[in-house]
Amino acid sequence: MVTGDASYIKKINRALIIREIIKEGKISRADLSKITALTRATISAQVADLLEEELVVETELEHNPVGRKPIMLSLNAQAGYALGIDLDAGHATFMLSDLTGHPVTTEIIPIQSEAYEDIVQLLVSAIGRYQSRCAGSRYGMVGIVLAIHGLVSNEETIKFVPRFQWQDVDLKQDLERAVGTAVHLENNANLSAFAERAYAHHTTDNLLCVTLYSGIGLGMIMDGKFFRGHEGFAGEIGHMIVVPGGEPCACGNLGCWEKYASETSVLRNILAAEPGDASDMEWISRRIADGDEQVLDALNQFVYYLSIGLNNVINMYNPDVVVIDSELLRMVPDALQRIHHQLHSQISHYREITLSGMGRKSCVMGACALAISRFLNVPVLSLPSGDDLAD
Repeated sequence: MVTGDASYIKKINRALIIREIIKEGKISRADLSKITALTRATISAQVADLLEEELVVETELEHNPVGRKPIMLSLNAQAGYALGIDLDAGHATFMLSDLTGHPVTTEIIPIQSEAYEDIVQLLVSAIGRYQSRCAGSRYGMVGIVLAIHGLVSNEETIKFVPRFQWQDVDLKQDLERAVGTAVHLENNANLSAFAERAYAHHTTDNLLCVTLYSGIGLGMIMDGKFFRGHEGFAGEIGHMIVVPGGEPCACGNLGCWEKYASETSVLRNILAAEPGDASDMEWISRRIADGDEQVLDALNQFVYYLSIGLNNVINMYNPDVVVIDSELLRMVPDALQRIHHQLHSQISHYREITLSGMGRKSCVMGACALAISRFLNVPVLSLPSGDDLAD
Protein backbone atom coordinates (compact mmCIF):
# COMPACT_ATOMS: atom_id res chain seq x y z
CA MET A 1 0.00 0.00 0.00
CA VAL A 2 1.25 3.49 -0.88
CA THR A 3 1.62 5.72 2.17
CA GLY A 4 2.33 9.43 2.42
CA ASP A 5 0.49 12.73 2.57
CA ALA A 6 -2.89 13.06 0.87
CA SER A 7 -1.66 15.08 -2.13
CA TYR A 8 1.12 12.56 -2.86
CA ILE A 9 -1.27 9.60 -2.66
CA LYS A 10 -3.73 11.41 -4.92
CA LYS A 11 -0.96 12.01 -7.46
CA ILE A 12 0.05 8.33 -7.43
CA ASN A 13 -3.55 7.18 -7.79
CA ARG A 14 -4.16 9.59 -10.65
CA ALA A 15 -1.13 8.26 -12.56
CA LEU A 16 -2.28 4.68 -11.96
CA ILE A 17 -5.77 5.43 -13.29
CA ILE A 18 -4.51 7.25 -16.38
CA ARG A 19 -2.06 4.44 -17.10
CA GLU A 20 -4.81 1.81 -17.06
CA ILE A 21 -7.17 3.92 -19.18
CA ILE A 22 -4.46 4.30 -21.82
CA LYS A 23 -3.51 0.64 -21.63
CA GLU A 24 -7.07 -0.65 -22.00
CA GLY A 25 -8.23 1.93 -24.53
CA LYS A 26 -11.74 1.89 -23.08
CA ILE A 27 -12.60 0.83 -19.55
CA SER A 28 -15.47 1.22 -17.10
CA ARG A 29 -15.20 2.69 -13.63
CA ALA A 30 -15.99 -0.71 -12.11
CA ASP A 31 -13.20 -2.42 -14.04
CA LEU A 32 -10.79 0.37 -13.14
CA SER A 33 -11.56 -0.26 -9.49
CA LYS A 34 -10.87 -3.99 -9.87
CA ILE A 35 -7.60 -3.56 -11.78
CA THR A 36 -6.15 -0.80 -9.60
CA ALA A 37 -7.54 -2.06 -6.26
CA LEU A 38 -8.74 1.49 -5.58
CA THR A 39 -12.16 2.09 -4.02
CA ARG A 40 -15.03 3.12 -6.23
CA ALA A 41 -15.22 6.42 -4.37
CA THR A 42 -11.59 7.14 -5.20
CA ILE A 43 -12.13 6.19 -8.84
CA SER A 44 -15.22 8.41 -9.09
CA ALA A 45 -13.47 11.42 -7.56
CA GLN A 46 -10.38 11.06 -9.77
CA VAL A 47 -12.40 10.48 -12.93
CA ALA A 48 -14.53 13.54 -12.19
CA ASP A 49 -11.33 15.63 -12.12
CA LEU A 50 -10.06 14.11 -15.36
CA LEU A 51 -13.39 14.74 -17.09
CA GLU A 52 -13.40 18.36 -15.93
CA GLU A 53 -9.83 18.74 -17.25
CA GLU A 54 -10.96 17.20 -20.57
CA LEU A 55 -8.23 14.57 -20.39
CA VAL A 56 -10.81 11.77 -20.33
CA VAL A 57 -14.04 11.32 -22.28
CA GLU A 58 -17.06 9.09 -21.70
CA THR A 59 -18.74 6.85 -24.25
CA GLU A 60 -21.54 4.32 -23.92
CA LEU A 61 -20.62 0.73 -24.73
CA GLU A 62 -22.64 -0.15 -27.84
CA HIS A 63 -22.82 -3.93 -27.47
CA ASN A 64 -23.76 -5.26 -24.03
CA PRO A 65 -26.15 -8.22 -24.10
CA VAL A 66 -27.01 -8.14 -20.38
CA GLY A 67 -28.17 -5.23 -18.25
CA ARG A 68 -27.58 -1.53 -18.65
CA LYS A 69 -24.91 -0.37 -21.06
CA PRO A 70 -21.81 0.63 -19.06
CA ILE A 71 -20.19 4.02 -19.49
CA MET A 72 -16.66 3.60 -20.81
CA LEU A 73 -13.75 5.92 -20.15
CA SER A 74 -11.00 6.67 -22.64
CA LEU A 75 -8.21 9.20 -22.97
CA ASN A 76 -9.09 12.33 -24.91
CA ALA A 77 -6.40 11.81 -27.53
CA GLN A 78 -6.95 15.21 -29.18
CA ALA A 79 -6.67 17.21 -25.95
CA GLY A 80 -3.04 17.94 -26.78
CA TYR A 81 -0.10 16.89 -28.93
CA ALA A 82 3.50 15.83 -28.41
CA LEU A 83 6.38 16.76 -30.68
CA GLY A 84 9.31 14.37 -31.09
CA ILE A 85 12.42 15.40 -33.03
CA ASP A 86 15.26 13.16 -34.18
CA LEU A 87 18.29 15.33 -35.00
CA ASP A 88 20.50 13.13 -37.17
CA ALA A 89 23.26 13.67 -39.71
CA GLY A 90 21.84 15.21 -42.89
CA HIS A 91 18.24 15.54 -41.74
CA ALA A 92 15.88 16.14 -38.82
CA THR A 93 12.73 14.04 -38.42
CA PHE A 94 9.69 15.63 -36.77
CA MET A 95 6.75 13.56 -35.51
CA LEU A 96 3.60 15.06 -34.02
CA SER A 97 1.50 12.57 -32.06
CA ASP A 98 -1.75 12.73 -30.13
CA LEU A 99 -1.89 11.82 -26.42
CA THR A 100 -2.15 8.10 -27.16
CA GLY A 101 1.12 8.24 -29.09
CA HIS A 102 -0.57 7.86 -32.46
CA PRO A 103 1.36 9.78 -35.14
CA VAL A 104 -0.58 12.68 -36.63
CA THR A 105 2.13 13.75 -39.04
CA THR A 106 5.77 12.98 -39.79
CA GLU A 107 8.14 15.29 -41.63
CA ILE A 108 11.79 14.93 -42.64
CA ILE A 109 13.66 18.20 -43.18
CA PRO A 110 17.11 18.09 -44.85
CA ILE A 111 19.96 19.74 -42.97
CA GLN A 112 21.87 21.84 -45.49
CA SER A 113 24.36 23.33 -43.03
CA GLU A 114 25.98 21.70 -40.00
CA ALA A 115 26.75 25.06 -38.36
CA TYR A 116 25.22 25.19 -34.88
CA GLU A 117 23.42 28.49 -35.43
CA ASP A 118 21.84 27.28 -38.68
CA ILE A 119 20.54 24.07 -37.10
CA VAL A 120 19.12 26.00 -34.15
CA GLN A 121 17.27 28.26 -36.57
CA LEU A 122 15.93 25.26 -38.51
CA LEU A 123 14.61 23.71 -35.28
CA VAL A 124 13.10 26.97 -34.02
CA SER A 125 11.29 27.59 -37.30
CA ALA A 126 9.82 24.06 -37.43
CA ILE A 127 8.81 24.05 -33.76
CA GLY A 128 7.03 27.37 -34.26
CA ARG A 129 4.97 25.91 -37.09
CA TYR A 130 3.94 22.92 -34.98
CA GLN A 131 3.08 25.14 -32.02
CA SER A 132 0.70 27.13 -34.22
CA ARG A 133 -0.84 23.93 -35.57
CA CYS A 134 -1.60 22.67 -32.05
CA ALA A 135 -2.87 25.95 -30.63
CA GLY A 136 -6.55 25.10 -31.11
CA SER A 137 -6.50 22.03 -28.85
CA ARG A 138 -7.26 22.09 -25.10
CA TYR A 139 -3.60 21.83 -24.03
CA GLY A 140 -1.82 22.72 -27.27
CA MET A 141 1.67 21.24 -27.58
CA VAL A 142 2.16 19.33 -24.32
CA GLY A 143 5.86 18.64 -24.74
CA ILE A 144 8.89 18.72 -27.02
CA VAL A 145 11.59 16.04 -26.80
CA LEU A 146 14.69 16.17 -28.98
CA ALA A 147 16.81 13.07 -29.70
CA ILE A 148 20.56 13.65 -29.75
CA HIS A 149 22.97 11.18 -31.40
CA GLY A 150 25.72 11.81 -28.88
CA LEU A 151 26.48 12.45 -25.23
CA VAL A 152 23.74 14.17 -23.24
CA SER A 153 24.34 14.89 -19.55
CA ASN A 154 21.87 14.35 -16.73
CA GLU A 155 21.30 18.13 -16.89
CA GLU A 156 20.38 17.79 -20.60
CA THR A 157 23.40 19.67 -21.89
CA ILE A 158 25.25 18.29 -24.88
CA LYS A 159 28.74 17.08 -24.11
CA PHE A 160 29.63 15.85 -27.61
CA VAL A 161 27.90 15.11 -30.92
CA PRO A 162 30.48 13.53 -33.26
CA ARG A 163 28.52 14.08 -36.50
CA PHE A 164 28.30 17.83 -35.97
CA GLN A 165 31.47 18.13 -33.89
CA TRP A 166 29.50 19.90 -31.17
CA GLN A 167 31.15 20.08 -27.77
CA ASP A 168 29.69 21.50 -24.57
CA VAL A 169 26.70 23.30 -26.12
CA ASP A 170 23.45 24.16 -24.35
CA LEU A 171 20.96 23.48 -27.12
CA LYS A 172 18.13 23.08 -24.61
CA GLN A 173 18.57 26.62 -23.27
CA ASP A 174 19.00 28.13 -26.73
CA LEU A 175 15.81 26.50 -28.03
CA GLU A 176 13.75 27.31 -24.94
CA ARG A 177 14.75 30.94 -25.14
CA ALA A 178 13.65 31.08 -28.79
CA VAL A 179 10.38 29.07 -28.67
CA GLY A 180 9.18 30.11 -25.21
CA THR A 181 8.46 26.65 -23.81
CA ALA A 182 10.27 23.72 -22.23
CA VAL A 183 12.36 21.48 -24.50
CA HIS A 184 13.86 18.20 -23.28
CA LEU A 185 16.96 16.52 -24.70
CA GLU A 186 17.66 12.78 -24.55
CA ASN A 187 20.08 10.33 -26.12
CA ASN A 188 18.64 8.69 -29.25
CA ALA A 189 19.24 5.08 -28.11
CA ASN A 190 17.49 5.76 -24.79
CA LEU A 191 14.47 7.05 -26.70
CA SER A 192 14.43 3.95 -28.92
CA ALA A 193 14.40 1.82 -25.76
CA PHE A 194 11.59 3.95 -24.31
CA ALA A 195 9.56 3.47 -27.49
CA GLU A 196 10.03 -0.29 -27.41
CA ARG A 197 8.82 -0.42 -23.82
CA ALA A 198 5.93 2.01 -24.37
CA TYR A 199 4.57 0.66 -27.67
CA ALA A 200 5.58 -3.00 -27.85
CA HIS A 201 6.97 -4.68 -24.74
CA HIS A 202 4.46 -3.74 -22.05
CA THR A 203 5.28 -6.59 -19.67
CA THR A 204 8.97 -5.90 -19.04
CA ASP A 205 10.74 -3.30 -16.94
CA ASN A 206 14.23 -4.48 -17.96
CA LEU A 207 14.82 -3.87 -21.64
CA LEU A 208 17.88 -3.14 -23.76
CA CYS A 209 17.64 -1.63 -27.24
CA VAL A 210 20.72 -1.91 -29.45
CA THR A 211 20.70 0.48 -32.42
CA LEU A 212 23.04 -0.39 -35.28
CA TYR A 213 22.82 2.43 -37.79
CA SER A 214 25.69 4.91 -38.22
CA GLY A 215 27.23 3.70 -34.95
CA ILE A 216 26.06 1.41 -32.17
CA GLY A 217 24.05 2.79 -29.29
CA LEU A 218 22.51 1.09 -26.28
CA GLY A 219 19.33 2.32 -24.67
CA MET A 220 18.67 0.83 -21.24
CA ILE A 221 15.42 0.60 -19.30
CA MET A 222 16.25 -1.02 -15.95
CA ASP A 223 13.58 -1.42 -13.26
CA GLY A 224 11.29 0.72 -15.40
CA LYS A 225 13.69 3.69 -15.57
CA PHE A 226 16.49 4.94 -17.81
CA PHE A 227 19.90 3.68 -16.74
CA ARG A 228 22.14 6.68 -17.39
CA GLY A 229 25.33 6.20 -15.39
CA HIS A 230 27.23 8.78 -13.32
CA GLU A 231 26.88 11.79 -15.66
CA GLY A 232 24.30 10.47 -18.10
CA PHE A 233 26.70 9.01 -20.66
CA ALA A 234 26.05 5.29 -20.14
CA GLY A 235 25.22 3.27 -23.25
CA GLU A 236 28.12 4.16 -25.55
CA ILE A 237 28.51 0.44 -26.10
CA GLY A 238 29.71 0.85 -29.68
CA HIS A 239 33.12 1.69 -28.26
CA MET A 240 33.46 -1.59 -26.42
CA ILE A 241 36.57 -3.29 -27.86
CA VAL A 242 35.80 -6.63 -29.53
CA VAL A 243 39.02 -6.94 -31.61
CA PRO A 244 42.11 -5.87 -29.61
CA GLY A 245 44.46 -3.98 -31.91
CA GLY A 246 41.78 -3.90 -34.62
CA GLU A 247 40.52 -1.13 -36.88
CA PRO A 248 41.07 2.44 -35.64
CA CYS A 249 37.97 4.23 -34.41
CA ALA A 250 37.26 7.96 -34.32
CA CYS A 251 36.99 7.70 -30.52
CA GLY A 252 40.72 6.94 -30.30
CA ASN A 253 40.49 3.21 -29.56
CA LEU A 254 41.30 0.26 -31.81
CA GLY A 255 38.83 -2.52 -32.56
CA CYS A 256 35.59 -0.93 -31.35
CA TRP A 257 32.38 -2.93 -31.79
CA GLU A 258 30.81 -0.36 -34.10
CA LYS A 259 33.70 -0.74 -36.56
CA TYR A 260 32.55 -4.34 -37.12
CA ALA A 261 28.80 -4.44 -36.44
CA SER A 262 27.28 -1.05 -37.28
CA GLU A 263 25.41 -0.75 -40.56
CA THR A 264 27.67 2.06 -41.75
CA SER A 265 30.81 -0.02 -41.31
CA VAL A 266 29.34 -3.18 -42.82
CA LEU A 267 27.95 -1.35 -45.85
CA ARG A 268 31.21 0.51 -46.35
CA ASN A 269 33.08 -2.81 -46.50
CA ILE A 270 30.56 -4.39 -48.87
CA LEU A 271 30.44 -1.43 -51.23
CA ALA A 272 34.16 -0.65 -51.26
CA ALA A 273 34.81 -2.79 -54.35
CA GLU A 274 31.52 -2.00 -56.10
CA PRO A 275 30.51 0.63 -58.67
CA GLY A 276 29.56 4.06 -57.47
CA ASP A 277 25.84 3.44 -57.93
CA ALA A 278 25.81 0.51 -55.51
CA SER A 279 24.79 2.38 -52.41
CA ASP A 280 21.47 1.34 -50.94
CA MET A 281 19.62 -1.42 -49.09
CA GLU A 282 17.68 -2.39 -52.21
CA TRP A 283 20.97 -3.20 -53.94
CA ILE A 284 22.06 -5.30 -50.93
CA SER A 285 18.73 -7.14 -50.98
CA ARG A 286 19.18 -8.06 -54.64
CA ARG A 287 22.70 -9.32 -53.96
CA ILE A 288 21.43 -11.51 -51.13
CA ALA A 289 18.71 -12.94 -53.38
CA ASP A 290 21.31 -13.64 -56.08
CA GLY A 291 23.56 -15.47 -53.60
CA ASP A 292 26.45 -13.00 -53.98
CA GLU A 293 29.31 -14.62 -52.03
CA GLN A 294 31.04 -11.35 -51.14
CA VAL A 295 27.86 -9.89 -49.68
CA LEU A 296 26.92 -13.09 -47.85
CA ASP A 297 30.43 -13.40 -46.36
CA ALA A 298 30.25 -9.79 -45.14
CA LEU A 299 26.85 -10.43 -43.56
CA ASN A 300 28.16 -13.59 -41.89
CA GLN A 301 30.92 -11.49 -40.33
CA PHE A 302 28.33 -8.89 -39.35
CA VAL A 303 26.27 -11.49 -37.43
CA TYR A 304 29.44 -12.98 -35.89
CA TYR A 305 30.69 -9.70 -34.44
CA LEU A 306 27.18 -8.62 -33.50
CA SER A 307 26.82 -11.83 -31.47
CA ILE A 308 30.10 -11.21 -29.65
CA GLY A 309 28.93 -7.79 -28.53
CA LEU A 310 25.46 -9.01 -27.57
CA ASN A 311 26.99 -11.76 -25.44
CA ASN A 312 28.96 -9.12 -23.53
CA VAL A 313 25.96 -6.80 -23.14
CA ILE A 314 23.68 -9.60 -21.89
CA ASN A 315 26.23 -10.75 -19.33
CA MET A 316 26.75 -7.19 -18.10
CA TYR A 317 23.09 -6.20 -17.67
CA ASN A 318 21.02 -9.43 -17.44
CA PRO A 319 18.05 -7.97 -19.35
CA ASP A 320 14.64 -9.52 -19.79
CA VAL A 321 14.27 -8.39 -23.43
CA VAL A 322 16.90 -7.35 -25.97
CA VAL A 323 15.62 -5.43 -29.01
CA ILE A 324 17.92 -5.01 -32.01
CA ASP A 325 17.14 -2.06 -34.26
CA SER A 326 18.72 -2.60 -37.69
CA GLU A 327 17.34 -2.40 -41.20
CA LEU A 328 20.26 -4.46 -42.49
CA LEU A 329 19.80 -7.28 -39.97
CA ARG A 330 16.16 -7.65 -41.02
CA MET A 331 17.47 -8.59 -44.47
CA VAL A 332 19.77 -11.36 -43.20
CA PRO A 333 18.10 -14.78 -43.55
CA ASP A 334 17.41 -16.43 -40.15
CA ALA A 335 19.30 -13.62 -38.39
CA LEU A 336 17.90 -14.17 -34.90
CA GLN A 337 18.36 -17.94 -35.02
CA ARG A 338 21.97 -17.47 -36.05
CA ILE A 339 22.56 -15.04 -33.21
CA HIS A 340 21.00 -17.44 -30.70
CA HIS A 341 23.26 -20.25 -31.93
CA GLN A 342 26.34 -18.12 -31.22
CA LEU A 343 25.37 -17.23 -27.65
CA HIS A 344 26.87 -20.29 -25.97
CA SER A 345 27.58 -18.98 -22.46
CA GLN A 346 25.81 -20.84 -19.68
CA ILE A 347 25.64 -17.65 -17.61
CA SER A 348 23.84 -15.56 -20.26
CA HIS A 349 20.26 -15.16 -19.09
CA TYR A 350 17.55 -13.32 -21.02
CA ARG A 351 13.98 -14.09 -22.05
CA GLU A 352 13.85 -12.76 -25.58
CA ILE A 353 15.99 -11.31 -28.35
CA THR A 354 13.92 -9.68 -31.07
CA LEU A 355 14.12 -7.28 -33.98
CA SER A 356 12.46 -3.90 -33.65
CA GLY A 357 9.15 -3.60 -35.45
CA MET A 358 9.47 0.18 -35.54
CA GLY A 359 12.85 0.53 -37.21
CA ARG A 360 14.24 4.03 -37.67
CA LYS A 361 11.01 5.57 -36.36
CA SER A 362 11.62 4.15 -32.88
CA CYS A 363 13.73 7.12 -31.81
CA VAL A 364 11.24 9.85 -32.73
CA MET A 365 8.33 7.72 -31.46
CA GLY A 366 10.15 7.37 -28.16
CA ALA A 367 10.54 11.14 -28.07
CA CYS A 368 6.76 11.58 -28.45
CA ALA A 369 6.09 8.91 -25.82
CA LEU A 370 8.45 10.57 -23.34
CA ALA A 371 6.76 13.94 -23.87
CA ILE A 372 3.37 12.30 -23.17
CA SER A 373 4.75 10.55 -20.10
CA ARG A 374 6.03 13.82 -18.67
CA PHE A 375 2.78 15.68 -19.40
CA LEU A 376 0.51 13.04 -17.88
CA ASN A 377 2.99 12.30 -15.08
CA VAL A 378 2.79 8.58 -15.86
CA PRO A 379 6.36 7.20 -15.69
CA VAL A 380 5.60 3.82 -17.31
CA LEU A 381 3.32 4.06 -20.34
CA SER A 382 1.67 1.25 -22.28
CA LEU A 383 0.63 2.89 -25.53
CA PRO A 384 -1.39 1.17 -28.27
CA SER A 385 0.65 -0.14 -31.19
CA GLY A 386 -0.46 -0.33 -34.80
CA ASP A 387 0.72 -1.39 -38.25
CA ASP A 388 1.19 2.24 -39.24
CA LEU A 389 3.92 2.64 -36.63
CA ALA A 390 6.37 0.34 -38.40
CA ASP A 391 8.79 1.31 -41.14
